Amino acid sequence: MRSELLGESSAMQNVRQLIARVATLPTSVLITGQSGTGKEVAARSIHSLSDRANKRFVPVNCGAIPADMVESELFGHLKGAFTGAGRAREGLFLHAEGGTLFLDEIGELPYPLQSKLLRVLEDRSVRPVGSESEIPFDARFVFATNADLRKRAEEGTFRPDLFFRINVMAIHLPPLKDRENDVLSLAKFFVQELARQLGLPPVAIDDKVCSLLARHDWPGNIRELRNLIERAIVLGTFPNDLETFLHVSDGGGGSLADMERRYILSTLREAGGNRKEAARRLGISVRTIDRKIRKRA
Repeated sequence: MRSELLGESSAMQNVRQLIARVATLPTSVLITGQSGTGKEVAARSIHSLSDRANKRFVPVNCGAIPADMVESELFGHLKGAFTGAGRAREGLFLHAEGGTLFLDEIGELPYPLQSKLLRVLEDRSVRPVGSESEIPFDARFVFATNADLRKRAEEGTFRPDLFFRINVMAIHLPPLKDRENDVLSLAKFFVQELARQLGLPPVAIDDKVCSLLARHDWPGNIRELRNLIERAIVLGTFPNDLETFLHVSDGGGGSLADMERRYILSTLREAGGNRKEAARRLGISVRTIDRKIRKRA
């Protein structure tokens, strides 16, 4: 998995400088930004530059774990702690011992567990489900969200004390459309990388394709660009109707929320309406898909 943030725009240079500054410190980090901007890559970069680089990097998508299983997945459980617990499990917190624990979509963590996470951050110990004792552990915490946690805290859906605890050092990843000429350099990088991975010849990015890529607003950000390049390599060429495919027009593509919703709906169609598969391709939770679609319905 790639741990290097690509792009030479001033925005990305600032991000890399921040990462280099905090990587060697024990401070928890909150990475913010839209879906597809590379938050996990940033988290892996922090890990690879830290003194924990030779230990585990454990990514956890809080929105992808069923609500009734989150506590057991994170904290672990003893044998017989609940129906179906046929054996003990250490949990992902303890699995990350000595390394870095990356909690993605932290805004989707169920409210009752937020107070338990706060206690873990304060005490650096975990109490598995069904246990009466706590187990000390050492891991670096990196969080990520595409939600406005401050607003959620004000609305009462995210604990304010947890928000202030994890918001010690925030790093914001800019959307692809705000990254100057990074679109074209990333497109060329993905052409070479994906052609090598797929064992297929690279596709040419001519002047027309360059112009369309530069004009698109990329609601799906880097993930959308990568998916487009992979599709082109598989087919051997970019679509003849690339302008229509990208919804590029002189009049603009509507609001960011509208473009993001179109991208989600397009991915849903490609996945045959399977919301779980679409969520996997998009790197977000099914709940996030539902919320973003309902927002504009």
